[in-house]
Order: sequence, then structure tokens, then C-alpha cells
Amino acid sequence: MPEPEFRPERILEVLTKHDVRYVLVGGFAAVIHGSPYVTTDIDVAPRLDRVNLDKLSAALRELNARVWTSTDPAGLAFEHDAESIARVTMWNLITDYGRLDVAFQPSGTGGYDDLVRDSLHLEILGIGVDVASLADVVRSKEAAGREKDRLVLPVLRRIMEENR
Repeated sequence: MPEPEFRPERILEVLTKHDVRYVLVGGFAAVIHGSPYVTTDIDVAPRLDRVNLDKLSAALRELNARVWTSTDPAGLAFEHDAESIARVTMWNLITDYGRLDVAFQPSGTGGYDDLVRDSLHLEILGIGVDVASLADVVRSKEAAGREKDRLVLPVLRRIMEENR
């Protein structure tokens, strides 16, 4: 079964509707900052408090979020609440609108509190979103050390230099 069409605006709308506090990170944040590399998921670093995690859990239910695995890209259903979501530091999910990764502490960062300090509040696809600074995106990609991150880092560094 193919993955659903990637509709980032729907994912962001549902998170906003539920008043989830998060910072947009990863490849989508890099694209917003000018990266030419295409991404097919949304990465968020949510605030880690009970009220926000309750809101996140409700949003995930509305998105019909399932645990994504390479062997079952349609996803595995899972029951969740604020407490169970907080027990895992990284969730790779598939929703009815595409992939959503939830990282409480993206590589090289201290999580939401660290990222929100330098974030930019921007309107993305008609929705107000806190986007990680380009410096924080670069810091996280450097720390992750994955091949896909190493490939995009020179471009992100050049964009940072041009914006100085």
C-alpha cells in the first residue's frame, strides 16, 4: 500500500487546531530557510509538558497517526496518551496526510526549550508556525551525522553565510 499524499498543510493545521506547542525542525524547516532539497515529512520538537502532550495525543488521533516502519509503511496502530508518548524520545509516524516525525530532543539540541529561543514565527502554508533557526537546523543535522544530512549541510551553510 503506498503512503498517503504528503499534505504538510493538513498536518500543521491539525497541530494548530489542537494548540500543540512545537518547533518545526529537520528538512521541512531547512526548505523554509531556502534549501532546494525536497523533503517528504514534517519533523517537530514539541514542548514536553503534560498539557501539551495531551494536546499532541489528541492531534495524533485526529491525524490517524500510526507507527511507521520500513517493513510496514502503512503503519502500525498504537494507543497513546500524554504519558505513553513521553516515554519514547522519537516517534516516526505515518498519518492520513503523510509522514510526521516527533522528536523530543533532536540531535545536538536540548529539545523544545533550546530550539524555541531562536525560532522564527512564520506563516507557512497559511498557518503560524515556530520554525527552528537555520543555525539550529544545521547544528542538529551536524550532530545527527547521517549521510542524507551530510549531503545537504554545505548548501545550508552557504545559505547561512549569504544571510549574514
